[in-house]
Amino acid sequence: MEVINSVNELKAKINAFRKDNKKIGLVPTMGALHKGHASLVTRSVKENDVTVVSVFVNPTQFNDKNDLEKYPRTLEADCKLLESIGTTIVFAPTVEEIYPEPDTRSFSYAPTDSVMEGAFRPGHFNGVCQIVSKLFMFVEPDSAYFGEKDFQQIAVIKAMVNDYRSKNEEWAKRLTICPCPIVRENDGLALSSRNTLLAPNERTIAPYIFKALSASVEYSKTHTVEETKNMTINQINAIEGLEVQYYEIVNADTLQTVNSWEDAEHIQGCITVFCGATPIRLIDNINYK
Repeated sequence: MEVINSVNELKAKINAFRKDNKKIGLVPTMGALHKGHASLVTRSVKENDVTVVSVFVNPTQFNDKNDLEKYPRTLEADCKLLESIGTTIVFAPTVEEIYPEPDTRSFSYAPTDSVMEGAFRPGHFNGVCQIVSKLFMFVEPDSAYFGEKDFQQIAVIKAMVNDYRSKNEEWAKRLTICPCPIVRENDGLALSSRNTLLAPNERTIAPYIFKALSASVEYSKTHTVEETKNMTINQINAIEGLEVQYYEIVNADTLQTVNSWEDAEHIQGCITVFCGATPIRLIDNINYK
Protein backbone atom coordinates (compact mmCIF):
# COMPACT_ATOMS: atom_id res chain seq x y z
CA MET A 1 0.00 0.00 0.00
CA GLU A 2 1.19 3.49 -0.87
CA VAL A 3 0.27 6.72 0.88
CA ILE A 4 0.19 9.59 -1.63
CA ASN A 5 -0.23 13.27 -0.80
CA SER A 6 0.19 14.82 -4.26
CA VAL A 7 -2.47 15.08 -6.96
CA ASN A 8 0.16 14.78 -9.70
CA GLU A 9 1.66 11.65 -8.16
CA LEU A 10 -1.80 10.15 -7.77
CA LYS A 11 -2.65 10.80 -11.42
CA ALA A 12 0.64 9.28 -12.55
CA LYS A 13 -0.04 6.09 -10.57
CA ILE A 14 -3.60 5.90 -11.91
CA ASN A 15 -2.41 6.39 -15.50
CA ALA A 16 -0.02 3.48 -15.10
CA PHE A 17 -2.81 1.26 -13.81
CA ARG A 18 -5.06 2.35 -16.68
CA LYS A 19 -2.38 1.39 -19.24
CA ASP A 20 -2.41 -2.09 -17.71
CA ASN A 21 -6.23 -2.19 -18.06
CA LYS A 22 -6.71 -2.36 -14.31
CA LYS A 23 -10.20 -1.85 -12.93
CA ILE A 24 -10.17 0.94 -10.34
CA GLY A 25 -12.40 1.44 -7.31
CA LEU A 26 -12.58 4.61 -5.21
CA VAL A 27 -13.77 5.00 -1.62
CA PRO A 28 -13.95 8.69 -0.63
CA THR A 29 -13.70 9.22 3.16
CA MET A 30 -12.96 11.93 5.69
CA GLY A 31 -10.95 9.51 7.80
CA ALA A 32 -11.57 8.41 11.40
CA LEU A 33 -12.36 5.08 9.79
CA HIS A 34 -14.56 2.37 11.31
CA LYS A 35 -16.11 -0.96 10.29
CA GLY A 36 -18.57 0.85 8.04
CA HIS A 37 -15.76 2.33 5.97
CA ALA A 38 -13.97 -1.02 6.05
CA SER A 39 -17.02 -2.70 4.50
CA LEU A 40 -16.87 -0.26 1.57
CA VAL A 41 -13.17 -0.86 1.06
CA THR A 42 -13.55 -4.62 1.32
CA ARG A 43 -16.23 -4.56 -1.37
CA SER A 44 -14.06 -2.38 -3.61
CA VAL A 45 -11.06 -4.70 -3.17
CA LYS A 46 -13.26 -7.66 -4.11
CA GLU A 47 -14.69 -5.97 -7.22
CA ASN A 48 -11.63 -4.13 -8.56
CA ASP A 49 -7.93 -4.63 -9.31
CA VAL A 50 -6.98 -1.36 -7.61
CA THR A 51 -8.64 0.37 -4.65
CA VAL A 52 -7.97 4.01 -3.88
CA VAL A 53 -9.17 5.39 -0.54
CA SER A 54 -9.10 9.14 -0.01
CA VAL A 55 -8.68 10.45 3.53
CA PHE A 56 -9.45 14.16 3.54
CA VAL A 57 -11.52 16.31 5.89
CA ASN A 58 -13.08 18.61 3.31
CA PRO A 59 -13.54 22.14 4.67
CA THR A 60 -15.96 23.31 1.97
CA GLN A 61 -18.75 20.97 3.11
CA PHE A 62 -18.79 22.25 6.70
CA ASN A 63 -21.11 25.16 7.39
CA ASP A 64 -20.08 25.13 11.07
CA LYS A 65 -16.44 26.04 11.78
CA ASN A 66 -16.55 24.34 15.18
CA ASP A 67 -17.80 21.13 13.60
CA LEU A 68 -14.86 21.21 11.18
CA GLU A 69 -12.34 21.80 13.95
CA LYS A 70 -13.58 18.99 16.18
CA TYR A 71 -13.99 16.43 13.39
CA PRO A 72 -11.76 13.46 14.39
CA ARG A 73 -8.49 12.99 12.50
CA THR A 74 -6.70 9.64 12.91
CA LEU A 75 -4.59 9.17 9.77
CA GLU A 76 -2.02 6.77 11.27
CA ALA A 77 -4.70 4.40 12.56
CA ASP A 78 -6.65 4.76 9.32
CA CYS A 79 -3.64 3.69 7.26
CA LYS A 80 -3.06 0.60 9.44
CA LEU A 81 -6.68 -0.46 8.94
CA LEU A 82 -6.62 0.23 5.20
CA GLU A 83 -3.41 -1.72 4.66
CA SER A 84 -4.82 -4.71 6.54
CA ILE A 85 -7.83 -4.98 4.20
CA GLY A 86 -6.03 -4.69 0.87
CA THR A 87 -6.09 -1.00 -0.07
CA THR A 88 -3.75 -0.16 -2.95
CA ILE A 89 -3.43 3.63 -2.48
CA VAL A 90 -4.34 5.99 0.34
CA PHE A 91 -4.70 9.52 -0.98
CA ALA A 92 -4.20 11.87 1.98
CA PRO A 93 -3.68 15.40 0.63
CA THR A 94 -3.49 18.72 2.43
CA VAL A 95 -6.18 21.35 2.02
CA GLU A 96 -3.70 23.40 -0.04
CA GLU A 97 -3.16 20.47 -2.41
CA ILE A 98 -6.87 20.10 -3.08
CA TYR A 99 -7.68 23.80 -3.09
CA PRO A 100 -4.60 25.70 -4.33
CA GLU A 101 -7.12 28.45 -5.00
CA PRO A 102 -10.74 28.82 -3.85
CA ASP A 103 -13.20 26.50 -5.58
CA THR A 104 -15.89 28.82 -6.89
CA ARG A 105 -17.86 26.14 -8.72
CA SER A 106 -21.55 26.03 -7.88
CA PHE A 107 -23.58 22.83 -8.00
CA SER A 108 -27.36 22.79 -7.79
CA TYR A 109 -29.54 19.71 -8.10
CA ALA A 110 -32.83 20.89 -6.63
CA PRO A 111 -34.96 19.51 -5.20
CA THR A 112 -32.60 16.62 -4.32
CA ASP A 113 -30.04 18.83 -2.58
CA SER A 114 -32.39 21.47 -1.15
CA VAL A 115 -34.38 19.37 1.33
CA MET A 116 -33.41 17.81 4.68
CA GLU A 117 -29.61 18.18 5.03
CA GLY A 118 -29.66 20.74 2.24
CA ALA A 119 -32.17 22.89 4.11
CA PHE A 120 -30.44 22.66 7.49
CA ARG A 121 -26.82 22.85 6.28
CA PRO A 122 -26.63 25.56 3.61
CA GLY A 123 -23.73 24.97 1.24
CA HIS A 124 -23.04 21.46 2.52
CA PHE A 125 -23.87 19.60 -0.67
CA ASN A 126 -22.11 22.17 -2.82
CA GLY A 127 -18.96 21.38 -0.83
CA VAL A 128 -19.60 17.64 -1.17
CA CYS A 129 -19.91 18.01 -4.94
CA GLN A 130 -16.75 20.12 -5.09
CA ILE A 131 -14.57 17.52 -3.39
CA VAL A 132 -16.19 14.39 -4.84
CA SER A 133 -16.05 15.77 -8.39
CA LYS A 134 -12.34 16.54 -7.89
CA LEU A 135 -11.69 13.01 -6.65
CA PHE A 136 -13.58 11.55 -9.60
CA MET A 137 -11.51 13.65 -12.00
CA PHE A 138 -8.23 12.71 -10.29
CA VAL A 139 -8.91 8.96 -10.10
CA GLU A 140 -11.44 8.41 -12.91
CA PRO A 141 -12.67 5.26 -11.15
CA ASP A 142 -14.80 2.53 -12.64
CA SER A 143 -16.75 2.28 -9.39
CA ALA A 144 -17.12 4.53 -6.33
CA TYR A 145 -18.48 3.31 -3.01
CA PHE A 146 -20.63 5.25 -0.55
CA GLY A 147 -22.41 4.21 2.65
CA GLU A 148 -26.20 4.40 2.74
CA LYS A 149 -26.11 6.12 6.13
CA ASP A 150 -25.61 9.24 4.00
CA PHE A 151 -28.72 8.42 1.99
CA GLN A 152 -29.30 11.92 0.65
CA GLN A 153 -25.64 12.39 -0.22
CA ILE A 154 -25.74 9.37 -2.53
CA ALA A 155 -28.74 10.85 -4.35
CA VAL A 156 -26.94 14.17 -4.80
CA ILE A 157 -23.76 12.49 -6.06
CA LYS A 158 -25.77 10.43 -8.56
CA ALA A 159 -27.38 13.66 -9.81
CA MET A 160 -23.94 15.24 -10.17
CA VAL A 161 -22.58 12.28 -12.13
CA ASN A 162 -25.61 12.35 -14.43
CA ASP A 163 -24.95 16.06 -14.97
CA TYR A 164 -21.34 15.35 -15.99
CA ARG A 165 -22.54 12.53 -18.27
CA SER A 166 -24.82 15.00 -20.04
CA LYS A 167 -21.71 17.11 -20.65
CA ASN A 168 -19.99 14.08 -22.22
CA GLU A 169 -17.31 13.75 -19.53
CA GLU A 170 -15.66 10.39 -20.21
CA TRP A 171 -15.00 9.61 -16.54
CA ALA A 172 -18.68 10.07 -15.75
CA LYS A 173 -19.77 7.75 -18.56
CA ARG A 174 -17.63 4.95 -17.14
CA LEU A 175 -18.42 5.50 -13.46
CA THR A 176 -20.83 3.35 -11.43
CA ILE A 177 -21.98 4.65 -8.03
CA CYS A 178 -22.24 1.75 -5.58
CA PRO A 179 -24.38 2.32 -2.46
CA CYS A 180 -23.46 0.05 0.46
CA PRO A 181 -25.64 -0.97 3.43
CA ILE A 182 -25.41 0.78 6.79
CA VAL A 183 -23.18 -1.03 9.27
CA ARG A 184 -24.40 -0.89 12.87
CA GLU A 185 -23.15 -1.61 16.35
CA ASN A 186 -24.77 -4.54 18.16
CA ASP A 187 -27.16 -2.11 19.84
CA GLY A 188 -28.26 -0.66 16.49
CA LEU A 189 -26.34 2.62 16.45
CA ALA A 190 -25.23 3.42 12.90
CA LEU A 191 -21.45 3.50 12.71
CA SER A 192 -20.15 7.04 12.26
CA SER A 193 -16.86 8.83 12.79
CA ARG A 194 -18.79 11.26 14.97
CA ASN A 195 -19.63 8.47 17.42
CA THR A 196 -16.10 8.81 18.84
CA LEU A 197 -17.11 12.28 20.06
CA LEU A 198 -19.94 10.91 22.22
CA ALA A 199 -19.45 10.94 25.98
CA PRO A 200 -20.25 7.61 27.72
CA ASN A 201 -23.72 8.74 28.80
CA GLU A 202 -24.43 10.05 25.27
CA ARG A 203 -23.29 6.77 23.74
CA THR A 204 -25.79 5.01 26.01
CA ILE A 205 -28.79 6.96 24.69
CA ALA A 206 -27.78 7.23 21.02
CA PRO A 207 -29.09 3.73 20.09
CA TYR A 208 -32.63 4.89 20.91
CA ILE A 209 -32.61 6.63 17.53
CA PHE A 210 -32.55 3.37 15.61
CA LYS A 211 -34.81 1.70 18.18
CA ALA A 212 -37.48 4.31 17.44
CA LEU A 213 -36.97 4.02 13.69
CA SER A 214 -37.31 0.24 13.85
CA ALA A 215 -40.49 0.49 15.93
CA SER A 216 -41.92 2.97 13.44
CA VAL A 217 -41.78 0.43 10.61
CA GLU A 218 -44.21 -1.90 12.39
CA TYR A 219 -46.28 1.09 13.53
CA SER A 220 -46.54 2.34 9.94
CA LYS A 221 -48.45 -0.79 8.89
CA THR A 222 -51.55 0.44 10.71
CA HIS A 223 -51.00 4.22 10.81
CA THR A 224 -50.67 7.12 8.39
CA VAL A 225 -47.41 8.73 7.31
CA GLU A 226 -48.09 11.75 9.53
CA GLU A 227 -48.91 9.59 12.56
CA THR A 228 -45.78 7.50 12.01
CA LYS A 229 -43.64 10.59 11.69
CA ASN A 230 -45.04 12.16 14.87
CA MET A 231 -44.72 8.95 16.85
CA THR A 232 -41.06 8.57 15.88
CA ILE A 233 -40.19 12.17 16.75
CA ASN A 234 -42.04 12.04 20.08
CA GLN A 235 -40.44 8.74 21.05
CA ILE A 236 -36.92 10.08 20.46
CA ASN A 237 -37.56 13.48 22.04
CA ALA A 238 -38.87 11.70 25.16
CA ILE A 239 -35.32 10.49 25.82
CA GLU A 240 -33.42 13.09 27.84
CA GLY A 241 -30.39 14.22 25.83
CA LEU A 242 -31.90 13.51 22.39
CA GLU A 243 -33.57 16.14 20.21
CA VAL A 244 -34.80 15.55 16.66
CA GLN A 245 -33.71 18.26 14.23
CA TYR A 246 -35.82 16.81 11.45
CA TYR A 247 -37.51 13.58 10.45
CA GLU A 248 -38.83 13.27 6.91
CA ILE A 249 -40.56 10.32 5.30
CA VAL A 250 -39.78 10.61 1.60
CA ASN A 251 -39.90 9.03 -1.81
CA ALA A 252 -36.60 7.11 -1.80
CA ASP A 253 -35.93 8.05 -5.43
CA THR A 254 -36.82 11.78 -5.42
CA LEU A 255 -36.39 12.57 -1.70
CA GLN A 256 -39.69 14.44 -1.77
CA THR A 257 -42.07 14.14 1.19
CA VAL A 258 -44.86 11.60 0.84
CA ASN A 259 -48.29 12.08 2.36
CA SER A 260 -49.48 8.50 1.87
CA TRP A 261 -47.80 5.10 1.84
CA GLU A 262 -49.20 4.71 -1.68
CA ASP A 263 -47.38 7.82 -2.95
CA ALA A 264 -44.18 5.96 -3.91
CA GLU A 265 -42.91 2.47 -4.61
CA HIS A 266 -39.92 2.96 -2.30
CA ILE A 267 -40.16 5.06 0.87
CA GLN A 268 -37.36 6.07 3.22
CA GLY A 269 -37.38 7.74 6.62
CA CYS A 270 -34.43 10.11 7.07
CA ILE A 271 -33.58 11.58 10.47
CA THR A 272 -31.08 13.86 12.15
CA VAL A 273 -30.84 13.97 15.94
CA PHE A 274 -28.82 16.12 18.31
CA CYS A 275 -27.30 13.95 21.05
CA GLY A 276 -25.96 15.28 24.33
CA ALA A 277 -25.09 18.70 25.67
CA THR A 278 -22.41 19.53 23.10
CA PRO A 279 -24.38 18.37 21.00
CA ILE A 280 -23.24 15.72 18.49
CA ARG A 281 -25.29 15.59 15.30
CA LEU A 282 -26.23 12.02 14.31
CA ILE A 283 -27.99 10.93 11.11
CA ASP A 284 -29.74 7.69 10.25
CA ASN A 285 -32.42 6.35 7.95
CA ILE A 286 -34.70 3.37 7.49
CA ASN A 287 -36.68 1.82 4.66
CA TYR A 288 -40.46 1.49 4.93
CA LYS A 289 -41.05 -0.29 1.64
